[in-house]
Amino acid sequence: MGKQKNNEVLKYNELAFAGAGDYLIPLFKLQPVEKKRLNKYGRMRRAFLQEQKPIMIDDLVLMEQLFPHLYEVQEIAEKRVEVIMTGLLEKNPAPDKEADAMDWVRHMNMLKAMAEEVVVREVNYT
Repeated sequence: MGKQKNNEVLKYNELAFAGAGDYLIPLFKLQPVEKKRLNKYGRMRRAFLQEQKPIMIDDLVLMEQLFPHLYEVQEIAEKRVEVIMTGLLEKNPAPDKEADAMDWVRHMNMLKAMAEEVVVREVNYT
């Protein structure tokens, strides 16, 4: 490759390098960062991958697919909770909200906990 001047840009195998003294520095363009935030399902999936599947998480990081994967799992989990909640409400109708608000809240929280337990097992830990 020979010596490069400090300002010179060298192209090699479709990669661009800038000369800095005796060194060649690769010129990378970073992908734009999504402004989404991970909710509990995305964070749980990441923790599961770190603990149980370290090679898979390394591959996802190297291919820049970790966060798209986590966002996808998060979206699937949220939709699945809604579907399960609808089914549970049909089988176990909630008490009248006007008559006893606290009983209604207790019932809905119980159904949501049941739905989330199923979703965590089938979506996050598979």
